[in-house]
Amino acid sequence: MIWGLVALTVFLFAYRIIAILPKNHKKTRHSTKRKTNCSVAVFLGSGASNRFKHNALPMSLKAVQGGHTSEALALISALNPERYNPRTYVVCSGDDLSVQKVIQFESQFSGTQKSNYSLLLIPRARHVHQPLVTIPVSVAFSLIHCIYYLTFRPLFDPKTPKFADALVLNGPGTCFVLCIAVYINKFLGLQAPLIIYVETFARVKSLSLSGKLIRPFADRFLTQWPSQGGSLNSNSWLV
Repeated sequence: MIWGLVALTVFLFAYRIIAILPKNHKKTRHSTKRKTNCSVAVFLGSGASNRFKHNALPMSLKAVQGGHTSEALALISALNPERYNPRTYVVCSGDDLSVQKVIQFESQFSGTQKSNYSLLLIPRARHVHQPLVTIPVSVAFSLIHCIYYLTFRPLFDPKTPKFADALVLNGPGTCFVLCIAVYINKFLGLQAPLIIYVETFARVKSLSLSGKLIRPFADRFLTQWPSQGGSLNSNSWLV
């Protein structure tokens, strides 16, 4: 009897997971277009770990710091600021460079109109040179904050609007934790944003680890090089 209940629970859990996986991208995309306004959230690059000061970083890390952030902001700059608002920028705590870039970007992006955006800080899922045994703890801590912003705050605070209609991700490792939080909402039947994943420009022939993990869960998965289109069995690439 007990094993039968366990088997039924596992079956229902697996069925629910399969049911909420992306199926019809066209249908989802068209339903979003019918809205006059679309709130969008974007996860910005994690930069260097907050365990290091920028001046103390090795030259190799200084060179790549902020790359994901620049790419993400370049994507957002192509949007209509009047339609895609409010905008939410999710930044890892300690990533001061991304915060500065957002403030500078928004001061120019909205033009003469008042900027309608907000910044959310979440703990980093993994630090540079972090011991492997402590990673599950930091991932869980980051996930708790993501669940708070996506689930509990909109649910229990009437003054707080929903998180976003669409969530744009482009590769930093912590973005997979955000993806998990989105699917917790979907599993529970709560409001959840569409996941739009754009692989970083630096990945020319293969997907990043984040891309491989998020690909089955993304409502729209895009790469920026045609050489990756074959591996995706689609024309989902940008130039």
